[in-house]
Amino acid sequence: MNTPVSTSNHGNIAATRSADRGPVMLERARWAARAFAGYDKPSVDRIVTAVARVAAENAVRYAEWAVRETGFGVAEHKALKNVACSTGLAGAYAGHDYVSPRADAAEKILSIPRPAGVVFALTPSTNPVATVYFKILLALMTRNAIVISPHPMARECCADAARTLAAAAVAAGAPDGVVQVVEEPTLPLIESMMADPRVDVIVATGGTPVVRAAYRSGNPALGVGPGNVPVLVDRTADLESAARQIVDSKSFDNSILCTNESVLIAEEAIADRLVALMRGAHLLTPDERDRVRDLVFPGGTFDTRFVGKDASWIAQQAGVRVRAGTKVLLAPFDMAVPEEPLAHEKLCPVLGLLRVPSARRGIDAARAVLRISGAGHSAAIHSTDPQTIMEYGAAVPVLRVSVNAGNSTGSSGIDTNLPISMTIGTGYVGGSSAGENLQPGNLVNWTRVAYHVDAPFGDFDRLDPWSPPAGPVPPYPDASNARTAPVPNARTAPVPALRTTPASPASDTGELRDEIRRLILEELASLVRS
Repeated sequence: MNTPVSTSNHGNIAATRSADRGPVMLERARWAARAFAGYDKPSVDRIVTAVARVAAENAVRYAEWAVRETGFGVAEHKALKNVACSTGLAGAYAGHDYVSPRADAAEKILSIPRPAGVVFALTPSTNPVATVYFKILLALMTRNAIVISPHPMARECCADAARTLAAAAVAAGAPDGVVQVVEEPTLPLIESMMADPRVDVIVATGGTPVVRAAYRSGNPALGVGPGNVPVLVDRTADLESAARQIVDSKSFDNSILCTNESVLIAEEAIADRLVALMRGAHLLTPDERDRVRDLVFPGGTFDTRFVGKDASWIAQQAGVRVRAGTKVLLAPFDMAVPEEPLAHEKLCPVLGLLRVPSARRGIDAARAVLRISGAGHSAAIHSTDPQTIMEYGAAVPVLRVSVNAGNSTGSSGIDTNLPISMTIGTGYVGGSSAGENLQPGNLVNWTRVAYHVDAPFGDFDRLDPWSPPAGPVPPYPDASNARTAPVPNARTAPVPALRTTPASPASDTGELRDEIRRLILEELASLVRS
């Protein structure tokens, strides 16, 4: 049993009760970022280790809370993600250094790390607490301050998790305000904070509307696109292993991860054997398939009521009888075309099945699936033929391919040596500024101090511009004439003067705000339709 960390005293994190708290939070974050940027490596390591430990201790509690609050997913699987994004993440980067200068005598270049500063992080309802853990730890590893803006459907569990990690960070020596959370996210608040010049980078994990809004905010942004993962199984595959891993992956957290398999493409020669080995999968008859398709895709559009619901419940709603313990509904279809709903992304345990005469045709089918959606995201293949694997990797327009592994945990780095990540970059092909799994290096730049090629290089051994804090960091300074009313369990800070920037024409500003509002509203409403 994990012991919950008390959250009754979180005075070091600002609670947000209305839109006018945004500037207060960002000013506090900017103050914390300036202080944190001077910490040395041992101090940063101590903070990261302490926060990761507290996060892992609360992994089960927050997993159960997330399922209760959002109504979808599997608590056991969410707990695994929470551990992977806490102590697992800290362990994976234990040998990395994003704090100390690096001297390259051969190239005569001294590289000095420069944190981004203030990170504004949008987190989804599908992987709520894992993403909060993930983004907070990445920020702490790179000496950034972070403000978490949780999805409204997962607001309570995410806010509590952020407060818990904030308290752990400050107790380990981090500056006051280094981690904050928007307690009551509203459209005007999110809109204004994303566009605020005190934000140095936005990290957006969510639907396309949120990512687009982040990119249009005027601040640097790291965002990702949607998935629609094809998985190819050829005649050389270990069918027992492939069948087990595909079922486990597709049912993992009820297909909440955007890396879950969407369409299974099987060579005709092994398709029947593969399906027979997929224990826990129910092969739908044509009539059953049509009923499930019409239910899950009414009018051809995915109904978000089925996000993260289990296979048996979906079958029951469609009037389909399945065995107890059914994890996946296997839905055969004939062509990967946009008009076929089953060829689209499905954030629920309904897996499309497409049979192909050869591996070469399977590669073509995977490309067709990705033309519908999911370009740049991820794909999977089960094969023992290096030539086919290489041709698949070169042909599919994605930036990560899992081989002989379930893609839900493969492309997210949990079951492969890819970076563990809850934010999957889709690169240029997917319209994203990031092409890799988001990792600490994305939140730090390096100043290059370059010598003349003929000049002697300096001796920088044992030199470090940073130093450990000399005792506890003083709290964020509160002015005596602060204009904000006290908030329970939160420090009170003054409303600072906004940093000014050249004004844009009123019409352009109005159009931008209207567009941001429209896109955010679309995203926030997408998972709460009845």
